Amino acid sequence: MAQIGLVCFGIYLLEKEGISEDTTFALSSTEIDFYLPVFPDEKVNVVSEKIYFRFQKLKCKVQLLNSRKEIIAKGTISGMIVEKRK
Repeated sequence: MAQIGLVCFGIYLLEKEGISEDTTFALSSTEIDFYLPVFPDEKVNVVSEKIYFRFQKLKCKVQLLNSRKEIIAKGTISGMIVEKRK
């Protein structure tokens, strides 16, 4: 959920703003509630909604849903854009 809901979404937003590829995301905080288990070979969907993206910080509201559209987990995830070291 963090990789898709925060990192992939963040990369998409960075590309729209034309920020360098020499950046990456660092997870800064999570507040997730878990409701159902995920079993092997089960297909899941991640829904991520931007709360804000400013000052190199992205905060998203995320949900993890199973194939029956039941909520497996939901909450908020935050991350910072970090310059890669060379």
